[in-house]
Amino acid sequence: MRRLVAVALVVGLLAPALPVHAQDTEAIRRDMEQMRKQFEAMQEQYRKTMETMADRLQRLESQGQQTTTTPVAAPPVTAQLPPPTPPGGSPPSPMDLIRPRQPFALYERRGPGQLLFDMGVTGDFIGNLTQSNVEKNQGGSFSGLENLFFPREVELSFFGQVDPYARAEVRIESGQGSRNDELTVSLAEANLTLMTLPFGTQLKMGRVRNRFGLLNELHSHDRPFIDDPNVLVQFFGRDGLRENGFEATWVPDLPFYLQVLGGVFNGENGLAFGRNTLRHPLATGRVRTFFDLGDFGAIQLGSSIANGDTPEQKSSTIIGFDMKYKYTPTGWQRALFTAYGEYLISLRDVLVTDSDGIDQTRHRNRQGFYVGADVRPFAHGELSKWLLGFRYDWTQYPVNPGQEWAVGPFLAYYPSEFLRFRLGYKHTERTNCCSYPTSRITAGVPDGWTRSSCRPPLSWAPTRRIHSRVDRSHAHAAKSPARARGCCRLRSARPLPHPGRGQAAGGDEHHRSQGSHRGRGRGPRGG
Repeated sequence: MRRLVAVALVVGLLAPALPVHAQDTEAIRRDMEQMRKQFEAMQEQYRKTMETMADRLQRLESQGQQTTTTPVAAPPVTAQLPPPTPPGGSPPSPMDLIRPRQPFALYERRGPGQLLFDMGVTGDFIGNLTQSNVEKNQGGSFSGLENLFFPREVELSFFGQVDPYARAEVRIESGQGSRNDELTVSLAEANLTLMTLPFGTQLKMGRVRNRFGLLNELHSHDRPFIDDPNVLVQFFGRDGLRENGFEATWVPDLPFYLQVLGGVFNGENGLAFGRNTLRHPLATGRVRTFFDLGDFGAIQLGSSIANGDTPEQKSSTIIGFDMKYKYTPTGWQRALFTAYGEYLISLRDVLVTDSDGIDQTRHRNRQGFYVGADVRPFAHGELSKWLLGFRYDWTQYPVNPGQEWAVGPFLAYYPSEFLRFRLGYKHTERTNCCSYPTSRITAGVPDGWTRSSCRPPLSWAPTRRIHSRVDRSHAHAAKSPARARGCCRLRSARPLPHPGRGQAAGGDEHHRSQGSHRGRGRGPRGG
């Protein structure tokens, strides 16, 4: 009986619970369905987000391929740069390809709040220390800036992609030219490069630093040493070869890297050319190749040529050969040893005036070179930021008789990739003083001069550069021949021509001071 009562009680307790359990099951099913719908909606949202990010990544990689340049032979860039896809997603039509593209159409690709062009600021400040007699004669590497702190170059740069097929570069710079001069602002470079022309060619137009030789296209702050090699200063002047025109480059499809370059410019360099007209333009060419030597490093070889007319409508040609070698051991981030050099030949006609006042054309063959090397002896740690180097210069003067040579060790410290401190020392010896950049001389005067060897005192400077200033040296010569710039003066060995003829000789009357400085020695005659 008791068992019957217990069973009855259990059944009585379970009977009211059965509908409640059915209600909970239905609620759970509804919740699960709602969560499934939410999960599907979230999954769809994640899918759309991933597709958007993948599309953006593809566009960024495409832009990176456009701006990347490789030092080895590669197929034409056009094969790597697909044409941009219009907003609708359909491939571009022929009319879309030839229609000019607005530069700011790339704004959406870079994202809101980002500039179209990159910006950079570079400062190159010099402390030049030398002896008083060098300062008095303005015979140092930085003529007119001896024993002075000064800004050599402060540069503001804008560069970047204009569209998928072109990039632009604008550089504005300022610097101090002499002790009492104010800082001047000038347009250093402003050019446009078309990167995807047919057959793997590129075209650079505007104001450029000509790609002549190894160093001309590099700014002074990008070089391991401080001053400019003497041969470059004597042949091209203080600012180097910087012209308005265009350069075209071609990299053929070969088993090894080969770059061929040709350019046409106004010819504005007053020291080497200076005709400054497209009717008689300055034509340049360059061939460069690169060889990877495996464990033994890599070497770059090049040859350049520039041909134009001087302001006197005389022919001027400069031929150059250059070399650069780097050795980077395995595991080193930077090169252990680097060697470089250039050899230049100047072939030009000059206008001279003989003792009878008759103008004649004479030919001048001059040459010069520099060789240098630097070593970074440590691979890691604080000592790996130090670099030691040495350079030797030798050059003849392009027009006047004489030559000069110089030796200079230098030391550089790199706290980071964006900061550099350099210390340099240079000793220079010259014959026939300095080279005054004029192509019109008196034919009879150099034949009668006594060649003198001048040895300027040793001087120390964080940076050094030698250059000639025509206007300043001529002004000093006109005022007082004995104050002509240089470390020595020349003595006339025979009666000088009429003063009027000396003035017609383009200002070479500054050589006519009596006496010599530090030694007199009879040398070869003639210009």
